[in-house]
Amino acid sequence: MTESIGTVDANPLRQNLPRARVPDPCAVVLFGATGDLTHRKLVPALYHLARGGNLPSECAIVGVARRDWTDEQFRGELEKSLSQNGDPDFAEFWPQFATRLAFSSGTFDDPQTYIRLKERLDQLDVSHGTRGNRLYYLAVAPEFFSTIIEQLGNAGLVYPSRQESPWSRVVIEKPFGHDLASARELNRDVTSVLDESQVYRIDHYLGKETVQNILALRFGNAIFEPIWNRRYVESVQITVSEELGMAGGRGGYYDNSGALRDMVQNHLMQLLCLVAMEAPVNLSADAVRNERVKVLEALPHWTPEDVAKNVVRGQYVAGSIEGKEVPGYHDEKGVKPDSKTETYVAVRTTLNNWRWAGVPFYLRTGKRLPKRASEIAIQFRQPPTTLFEVDSDEAGGANLLVLRIQPNEGASLAFQAKVPASRRRLQEVRMDFRYGTAFAVAPPEAYERLLLDVMLGDPTLYTRTDAVESAWRFCDAILDAWARPDAPPPAPYVAGSWGPEAADALITGEHSGWRRL
Repeated sequence: MTESIGTVDANPLRQNLPRARVPDPCAVVLFGATGDLTHRKLVPALYHLARGGNLPSECAIVGVARRDWTDEQFRGELEKSLSQNGDPDFAEFWPQFATRLAFSSGTFDDPQTYIRLKERLDQLDVSHGTRGNRLYYLAVAPEFFSTIIEQLGNAGLVYPSRQESPWSRVVIEKPFGHDLASARELNRDVTSVLDESQVYRIDHYLGKETVQNILALRFGNAIFEPIWNRRYVESVQITVSEELGMAGGRGGYYDNSGALRDMVQNHLMQLLCLVAMEAPVNLSADAVRNERVKVLEALPHWTPEDVAKNVVRGQYVAGSIEGKEVPGYHDEKGVKPDSKTETYVAVRTTLNNWRWAGVPFYLRTGKRLPKRASEIAIQFRQPPTTLFEVDSDEAGGANLLVLRIQPNEGASLAFQAKVPASRRRLQEVRMDFRYGTAFAVAPPEAYERLLLDVMLGDPTLYTRTDAVESAWRFCDAILDAWARPDAPPPAPYVAGSWGPEAADALITGEHSGWRRL
């Protein structure tokens, strides 16, 4: 049986997940073990969990991929990537972590792959004390999801859902489907082998500490909830912007996906749910997820005419970001020269429920925007009458609560205050909360929290079938409208700008215009 990796992290910024949350012994099986996600996110997350004492000593990590690697080759490749993670005591702790690592080669559609995997897992139950518990992580292309799950079932590598111990759970990466029809088909394939309680559809945004803090801010403070409704909120803006283009050879993948599928259907929909949901009866997984899905069900059913009025898609052309010239989308590697794939989406929508009726929600995301940032801005209504003098160029930002997801995680509240020595003139001021300053720790990486939760059997931060299908239902209406012969092509915008001019026309009202982050 292996020894536990050190229980105290030399980096105090990693000591933010309580030791009490140590899961059962288990084997973590990573399909797609030679891929970028495994090396860049999954194995570093498992390393830091182990480094901080949040993994049981009886835990093995098994990589599965086509390459004919030995355990030693797999460990060597991971050592190269992990050695760059900034841990000053890496050389000391790596040998202990390396004893957890094993590799099993094979293609995903070959039954022999799973026979070999089963034999290896049985061996690890004896050598590492993993007790038959299995976590399968599908870090593979979406076309392999159904195949792997079917093969796991055929090989007897998943257990009946009614069996509490040992357990088997499967984590499925996004995208979960390409549209509503494919999502439903994938759900049928998955549930033919697994029970819903065994399926963990991951959206790493929900693992971000600052995203989870949205619920704490809303339902842990009585000062916000009474005004969190249509009577006091004028509008809500949700922005996820990226300055990168098609980095890392993503052009081919992205050209078949686009901003709507890649970001709106999952990340932005989840942020919308957390901002708009009702208070759950408790913090159990079903209670929280029930309220999230109600928000998605309250989204409107749009016609193509509705989409034309409320959605703008764009595509970047050559420009500059931070003084560096960058190519247009059509010049990116892997992108078709005549591609109409959108790299920017802006949506204006409402929710058909009692709390939010009539309040516009503005969602936008895009590539090659001026900076990488994610935030939610809640604009409260202005006072009904003006008693003080307010400079017109300073009034627009007041009565505004901004929740910063990245970077500079935290929140700020802008309001009006009287300028010293003046009789009546007001000026905008801010109260600012920064996560790192307030708690003296950096938030944990999202994958650390999410991997720990699935090992603990807590699906709160994972997406349920009904939520996936409700989000696709809304996005399908947009995709269908764009597929019409008379649909206009994506509007061009210069790389380094905040998107096409047509998006500005979506926002109307006293505080018109998108926020410049």
